[in-house]
Order: sequence, then C-alpha cells, then structure tokens
Amino acid sequence: MIRYGFAIKTRHGQKVENIQIMAGSQIDAERRLRQMYHHCEILECREQAVPRRVDTLDVEGVIGLISAAAAEPHKAGTH
Repeated sequence: MIRYGFAIKTRHGQKVENIQIMAGSQIDAERRLRQMYHHCEILECREQAVPRRVDTLDVEGVIGLISAAAAEPHKAGTH
C-alpha cells in the first residue's frame, strides 16, 4: 500500500491540505478523494511508501511457551 497526501481546493474555493489516503495506486486514491470532495481541484499529490509489517512466527519461541506452560504445576482454585 502507498500513502498519498493531497492538497486540494474545494469547489467552493477552500484550500484543504494534508489529506491522507491509503491506496494501491494514485488512480484509486484520487477516486476516493473525489468521493469525499466532489469537483475538487488537486493542487498537490505526495506519495509515501508504507513499510509492510513483518510479523514473523518464531516457532521455537511458541513451542518453548507451550512446553513451559505445560511443565508448570497448576494449583487447585487458582488461574
């Protein structure tokens, strides 16, 4: 995904800056923008790549947590 930052002039002449829209392409971002601001004039468009989240699964860590929990004796009446 890419974050697009827009500065626009509305159809009534008001300037609006720093409208942020996440989209796969600039065409999609502009379409969404025009849904919110009908007949606006785009004064500026900035593009910023958004780094993907990298959630890695640490299998050894998960196994360690499971075996540690299984090895702990549970007392009656406690959680």
